[in-house]
Amino acid sequence: MSVSGSIKNALVPIHPEGYKFIAIFFVASLLLGWLWDPLFWIGMLLTAWCAWFFRDPPRVTPVNDDFIISPADGRISHVATVVPPAELELGNAPMLRISVFMNVFNCHINRAPVRGKISRIVYRKGEFLNAELDKASEDNERNSLVIASANGDVGVVQIAGLVARRILCWANAGEEIGTGERFGLIRFGSRLDVYCPRGSTAAVALGQTAIGGETILARFDEDSVTPLVRKS
Repeated sequence: MSVSGSIKNALVPIHPEGYKFIAIFFVASLLLGWLWDPLFWIGMLLTAWCAWFFRDPPRVTPVNDDFIISPADGRISHVATVVPPAELELGNAPMLRISVFMNVFNCHINRAPVRGKISRIVYRKGEFLNAELDKASEDNERNSLVIASANGDVGVVQIAGLVARRILCWANAGEEIGTGERFGLIRFGSRLDVYCPRGSTAAVALGQTAIGGETILARFDEDSVTPLVRKS
């Protein structure tokens, strides 16, 4: 492989949504540098961070209808059985909810956790509390998708946070979506909740790091066992 090919493979693709923000950071760096040289380098560091924030790396997704895959990179912040938000129209029975918290350094591309048809998309205005708080699921601004999968309806909720002020979703109700397929992102840092149908078992533990499009959050097959973990 050529040197140029090696460099190209080492670079992480940037999502087009980030181009304008990278340009804004770069121009601001030039203007600040005109005022005082050190500000230019600070601005360039922030520009590099902005490019890193909007990275969109390829992922190797397990294709199995018995798996529910993480929709985002981040830390597993909640694993609990709760009643889903009313706007999902998933009923009043408690469902397994697994939350993935994204900080400002995580990749923020959101991916479908299962294969199926998007039966419902609902946007709800709300507050901008710390997305790590449990009440953020009910109080914060959010965008919700319901995907009709082979094992039942799966709810995916994009939740805004303290810094995140913009939820993007380019999927549409009525469309078919594949497991791991990109459907949105949140600027800048937040959380995704996944509501899993009855019969699913969590395959992750609180505090674990998840990789969007790759990590199995829950599963339906005979190997479904809540993992025993050790933190060290």
